[in-house]
Amino acid sequence: MNLYAKLLERQAARRPIRIGLIGAGKFGAMYLHQVLRTPGVHLVAIADLSPSHARENLNRVGWRPEQFAATSLEDALKNGTTFLTDDWEALMKCSGIEVIAECTGNPVAAVEHCLGAFANGKPVINVTVEADAFCGPILAQRARQAGVIYSLAYGDQPALACDLVDWARACGFPVVAAGRGHKWLPHYRESTPETVWDHWGLSAEQAARGGMNPKMFNAFLDGSKPAIESAAIANATGLEAPSQGLAFPPGSVDDIPTLMRPRAEGGILESKGQVEVVSCLTADGKPIPNDIRKGVWVCFEGDSEYIRNCFQEYSVVTDPSGRYMSSYKKWHLIGLELGISVASIALRKEPTGVATTFNADVAATAKKDLRAGDTLDGEGGYTVFGKLTPARTSLAKGYLPLGLAHNVRLTKAVAKDSCITWADVAIDETLPAVRIRRQQDAFYSSQGADRSSSTAL
Repeated sequence: MNLYAKLLERQAARRPIRIGLIGAGKFGAMYLHQVLRTPGVHLVAIADLSPSHARENLNRVGWRPEQFAATSLEDALKNGTTFLTDDWEALMKCSGIEVIAECTGNPVAAVEHCLGAFANGKPVINVTVEADAFCGPILAQRARQAGVIYSLAYGDQPALACDLVDWARACGFPVVAAGRGHKWLPHYRESTPETVWDHWGLSAEQAARGGMNPKMFNAFLDGSKPAIESAAIANATGLEAPSQGLAFPPGSVDDIPTLMRPRAEGGILESKGQVEVVSCLTADGKPIPNDIRKGVWVCFEGDSEYIRNCFQEYSVVTDPSGRYMSSYKKWHLIGLELGISVASIALRKEPTGVATTFNADVAATAKKDLRAGDTLDGEGGYTVFGKLTPARTSLAKGYLPLGLAHNVRLTKAVAKDSCITWADVAIDETLPAVRIRRQQDAFYSSQGADRSSSTAL
């Protein structure tokens, strides 16, 4: 509760937190807007495949040209300005940069960036949650071995949900379920970048004005991003994935305690201790008032008569039995909140969420009938969506993680709604992202039921 005071101290001491940003797209641009307004922080450099695109975003969010006119990293460090480059490795090697923020949205590249940062003794905020979903446990272990921090990004829903789970547990409440909200109907699974805005609630013109990538936003709509983020939450909190994937039950914020109970008690959970996503639409597509579409929630249990009496005395919303209650954050502000991760890592040496186990995975699943020779185009595209699955199931059946289903050729036909396996594709085994996932699979397969042990990763 004192991050701002500590930032002011760093500013007064003229020792700002020095940041390197990789990727200046939508998320990165939102942080670029806020970092100018945050004391005690210096964005030393931005690495982007297109420095001209980064320059456009800087101009768009209110930077003055002289603020990003540094001619080198040394110039930026000396004068408190920002250097633009297409060389991400230069940021890793710069001794003056304290924290790396990986914001590319490209899971294969993100893994390489994270490993490069660890090798150079730098902590990483991994905004690219797609990478965390398929190899977060081993990335976290590699960071520990390097003596640095690996963290989810505050502002994205997984880190916010982890924060709520931590709050509940630190208060002494047993956590029954946690997750996020979403706009969901079953036929959204078939959505493509061409149809996304029809369902999302924006016009193509509004989306273009905001620099919104249709493929990325379609990954939210078709269920891939909810699955990805649910996997990140499960692996960071120790909660489990439902055996049949996310159910997307419809409900308002006040319905959460009633929905998120075990089935035996009238809820939708297979058992206590799971992740789930609540839809803001009824089954016939009608909006639900007071929804949680843009937010996160945790459901916890009053496991004693005393606690249940407290719930009643303070008139909190519970399920009909008075046993289950929820707390929630109704909105998340994406890159506008990334500064919390920056400050937490640099000032407290604490991640804002990090994988501690491998409970959940996201399987690449055919969006339509696919033929041998077809090329998979990753989350939000035309060929696959992501299905949340227990990690034990994914390992046993050899499911291909969604984060690796980019520009990969099928060697076999796969029927619509079937999970794609490693055996169905020709994949480049030399890629760092593929190698590290293979190592993670081998470790957890050997551990069997004990998926929380990662000391030997």
